[in-house]
Amino acid sequence: MPFCPSSVLHKQLRSLLCACLYALKTNKNPALVTQLISCPFLTTPKINMDHILLADDDTELCVLLTEYLEAENFQVHSVHDGEAAIKQVLKQHFDVMILDVMMPRLNGLEVLKRLQNEVLTLPILMLTARGDDIDRILGLEMGADDYLPKPCNPRELVARLRAILRRTQQQPNMANNPVTSIIGDLKLDRSNRTVTINQDVINLTSTEFNVLNSLIKYAGQVVNKETLTEESLLRKLTHYDRSIDMHLSKIRKKLGPHADGSPRIKTIRGTGYLYALLDES
Repeated sequence: MPFCPSSVLHKQLRSLLCACLYALKTNKNPALVTQLISCPFLTTPKINMDHILLADDDTELCVLLTEYLEAENFQVHSVHDGEAAIKQVLKQHFDVMILDVMMPRLNGLEVLKRLQNEVLTLPILMLTARGDDIDRILGLEMGADDYLPKPCNPRELVARLRAILRRTQQQPNMANNPVTSIIGDLKLDRSNRTVTINQDVINLTSTEFNVLNSLIKYAGQVVNKETLTEESLLRKLTHYDRSIDMHLSKIRKKLGPHADGSPRIKTIRGTGYLYALLDES
């Protein structure tokens, strides 16, 4: 018997049983109808689906992406302008947002800025025009978690979404990491994903927290970009991928220097980054 994926087999069995049910109904056999109705193959199994907000003014693309994402067990809600995107985010819970840069009323970068002012922790994947580095860099600097150029491969989109969800929903591994790391005036709490400096809360995006967490794990040591990308973005570093650089640029601004004015985060040219201990700065 040839291999048949369980999802395909489930659909085939449903179709077969539905046909049998129809035949039995027309033959007025209530006993067998009742037995078939109770068959588990006639009900769709309950799956905990992540809820995606798709914000793009290209309605045809939204339809195609929605069909693809729903087939991958995502629940999708679409809006087609920036103002509608903000209203929907404030009204309803979403696990991740796909945000196009070029939209009417408010563009994607303006949406990012508004949501940042709301201090929301919603992970955001930006869709940018292919080769448009300015929008991509601005998006990452303003708090986007990841980006893809348009037109994008739906399989890569799903892979990026799942990577974002894994890193935003993952629980800290207490066996390998203590709940709290304190380095000088900085305190990083993995249980509630907060960072404070001298007890002042530093507002980081989920991805920024993950990048800083990776640096703090190796405080005083150089961490290469490959390791930072794999640990904090949960994917391989690719050519011309400057996501880590953009996130660290934003983190630097938010943390500021050490009390003596020396940099907290150093760039080691051609190698990676280092969270400097005060006496090593």
